Amino acid sequence: MTEKIQTVYHANQPANPKVALDGVDVFYGPKQAVFGVTMGIPDRSVTAFIGPSGCGKSTVLRTINRMNDTIDIARVTGSVKIDGEEVNAKDVDPVILRARVGMVFQKPNPFPKSIYDNIAYGPRIHGLASSKSELDDIVETSLKKAGLWNEVSDRLDQPGTGLSGGQQQRLVIARAIAVSPEVILMDEPCSALDPIATAKIEELIDELRENYCIIIVTHSMAQAARVSQHTAFFHLGDLVEYGGTEEIFTNPHDQRTQDYITGRFG
Repeated sequence: MTEKIQTVYHANQPANPKVALDGVDVFYGPKQAVFGVTMGIPDRSVTAFIGPSGCGKSTVLRTINRMNDTIDIARVTGSVKIDGEEVNAKDVDPVILRARVGMVFQKPNPFPKSIYDNIAYGPRIHGLASSKSELDDIVETSLKKAGLWNEVSDRLDQPGTGLSGGQQQRLVIARAIAVSPEVILMDEPCSALDPIATAKIEELIDELRENYCIIIVTHSMAQAARVSQHTAFFHLGDLVEYGGTEEIFTNPHDQRTQDYITGRFG
């Protein structure tokens, strides 16, 4: 039997979380990967998930938009709610859920389509535009929010795959924004990017948090410290500690958090 670890909670847990996890366990076949994760994630802020490889942070991230559904042997128990609505309820359509909860992966994954069609794809299938001019407005607005409009406005008909790595990642973020999500999940969004592109993505994250709940998985503690207001530290499938980023980094309550932040393991 696996020994349960008491999670350390800080005083600044949000009173009305945008995303609320309660007793979330995740299994891959007989192996349990995540143990009883309970946390409330606030709106209009950035929450960073940190911890060593294989600690469960990406697995927890994937429970929020049911990406684990795509893995045959995966099973999730416990509750995941967005604005009080259970995302695992039988009447919740995962396709609709993933429009509400956008996701950006490690490697930029633009569609093999034009820059314009990369952004327009989601609004088209979700019926968010009733005319070409409305669709044009969504594309322009999304690219502007992603800080990409000035770089691509004169070549919207060119392939998105022809952009640089950093531009591709901003294109993917613009694609997520285009369907008016409430939550944006980012799984190591800068791990494949150079320092200049990383800085641009971090600036973008800081701007986007004014309008979205953003959750970012990162191996870089420096990045977590720069972009997030809240940080959750995971270890061996447990949520060890969760609270304000400054407090987590300067005054952690758990020795394992202290050891990870100071580089004693990881």
